[in-house]
Amino acid sequence: MRLILLGPPGAGKGTQAQRLVEKYGIPQLSTGDMLRAAVQAGTEVGKRAKAVMDAGELVSDAIVNAIVAERIDQADCAGGFILDGYPRTLVQADAVESMLSDRGLTLDAVIELVVDDKALVGRIGKRVEEAKAAGLPVRKDDNPAVFEERLKEYYKKTSPLIGYYYAKGKLRGVDGMADIDAVTRQIEVVLTAATQGAAQGSAYGK
Repeated sequence: MRLILLGPPGAGKGTQAQRLVEKYGIPQLSTGDMLRAAVQAGTEVGKRAKAVMDAGELVSDAIVNAIVAERIDQADCAGGFILDGYPRTLVQADAVESMLSDRGLTLDAVIELVVDDKALVGRIGKRVEEAKAAGLPVRKDDNPAVFEERLKEYYKKTSPLIGYYYAKGKLRGVDGMADIDAVTRQIEVVLTAATQGAAQGSAYGK
């Protein structure tokens, strides 16, 4: 089961990814975690990434793509994986296609959590009020102004992936505004259909 979760910040991708990890026993791969792991392990690409980060520069697509390619070759990804927060751009999406194709693999589905942006901003504002009322610190990401900037960044760089994967017949949308359990059930329907479709394709190919 190889999946990509798409959706703006606050859509609930992390929550749903964790449920998929528990159900299918496949790892959730995020670029931040993969970068840190590669640097810690001292792999060749990890060393390149460390040098760039130590210089205070942004890690290039080439390095990020190499780290992802290195990660999906590890044993725990043999049964599949969930990409969360990657790919972020069309260039990275092309890289994913190439690295999977080189290994004789394909994506099973790209699941978009479709949400109402205004409602998401409202949720953040409510969370800030609740935190303040409880005397708790407000997370930086829960600042409405910061959150809106993150939304703009998502729509500028990442939302083109929606059309990219739609054209490939891989995109499936679910209602990300539903409650958590309902979103999980929608995703299960998508994955069941994707699995059955793959099985039928394999049977026809015999």
